[in-house]
Amino acid sequence: MDFDVIVVGSGPGGYVTAIRASQLGLKTAVVEKENLGGVCLNWGCIPTKALLKSAQVFEYVKHAEDFGIKVSEYDKDFNAVVNRSRQVANGMSGGVQFLMKKNKITVIDGYGKVQPGKKVAVTAEDGKETVYSANHIIIATGARSRELPSLPQDGKKIIGYRQAMTLDKQPEKLVVVGSGAIGIEFAYFYNSMGTDVTVVEYLPNIVPLEDEEVSKQLERTFKKSGIKVMTSSEVTGVDTSGDGCKVTVKTKKGEEVLDADIVLSAVGIAPNVEGIGLEDVGIATDRGRVMVNDYYQTTVPGYYAIGDIVKGPALAHVASAEGILCVEKIAGHNVEPLDYGNIPGCTYCFPEVASVGMTEKAAKEAGYDLKVGKFPFSASGKASASGHKDGFIKVIFDAKYGELLGAHMIGSNVTEMIAEAVLARKLETTGHEILKAVHPHPTLSEAFMEATAAAYDEVIHL
Repeated sequence: MDFDVIVVGSGPGGYVTAIRASQLGLKTAVVEKENLGGVCLNWGCIPTKALLKSAQVFEYVKHAEDFGIKVSEYDKDFNAVVNRSRQVANGMSGGVQFLMKKNKITVIDGYGKVQPGKKVAVTAEDGKETVYSANHIIIATGARSRELPSLPQDGKKIIGYRQAMTLDKQPEKLVVVGSGAIGIEFAYFYNSMGTDVTVVEYLPNIVPLEDEEVSKQLERTFKKSGIKVMTSSEVTGVDTSGDGCKVTVKTKKGEEVLDADIVLSAVGIAPNVEGIGLEDVGIATDRGRVMVNDYYQTTVPGYYAIGDIVKGPALAHVASAEGILCVEKIAGHNVEPLDYGNIPGCTYCFPEVASVGMTEKAAKEAGYDLKVGKFPFSASGKASASGHKDGFIKVIFDAKYGELLGAHMIGSNVTEMIAEAVLARKLETTGHEILKAVHPHPTLSEAFMEATAAAYDEVIHL
């Protein structure tokens, strides 16, 4: 065999898997058809956070007088904001190239397709095909923007997240279809930049996977900032024949037509499972995703799959964790299956949203007797000093054993705080133990302890 491990795809699943495989002493190669780092580093997680930071800075400038600072003249340069985002992405991709060299991983440029006999055929840009072999082949081809029949993307007027990151002109009016993390983050960004934004969500609440109280709080904040939110609504068609778009939305009250320059389709993702040789090898899929066991082995020995192409949350940190677990199992380590009930989710709008574990509704439906605590940032000294008092932390405990069933946060910097709840759940920490762990003051993070105190009727600052 040419290699011990070949990884097809170099996103946060693929490149992390390759590095861990190399650390374990396995001769490793990674196949990438475009840019090292995949969608996350080049067109997703990283460049969007750069855009959102620019939006946040612009918001600070607009409200500088609230902090006692006078700024007489200011403006934003939309193209410069986009260029900064691209520079950040390019820098991160360059960092992955360095990591590949450091870990002595062979990078194979081209389109990879798995073949029977533990082989991968790679077609280079010039059309030349080379076949490589390995004892273990890990497929990490990721996903792309999902298209709806009523929203066929043309890349100009009806766009996906990739085009939304690199528009050469800021739209005056934007309709965002879908209110998951991608849709919400772009809604916040473009609204902050001065675009008239409407969010259309099919379900009754925006960020529908979150706790209902968090969803309602975010909707209130968005409406206060000028974003129009339409829930229980469906886009049934878009007329792009004129200069802009006429978006037909079906609501509870009837049809409504919205005018927009651009429509952003953010209705989820579609796994990249087509054209990569799954059928040729006999690897089974179910509902468009590769079937795997707890250690990411497919139905054909020697072939594995991780990330967005398998069942589970389509998140970068999930793909990384799956890949590490997969190669550690290959290397003979004693590993435990990933706990998908303890995966944090983050949305980087403002206020930020972060959560882990069960919502209050799910915990009740599961039959738990609950202790629920909530602490608003309006009662936090640090939040008041920073000027961002919107939001709260909500914690849900099993009343019988004190187990932390779920944590739900909305507010400034909560994506940096959710890891405390993840670790507490991993270590099976009880509510009383969280209460007795001294949290620093003044910080936003002490709101987690205060919310826990509220659940146990011991809260001090409410």
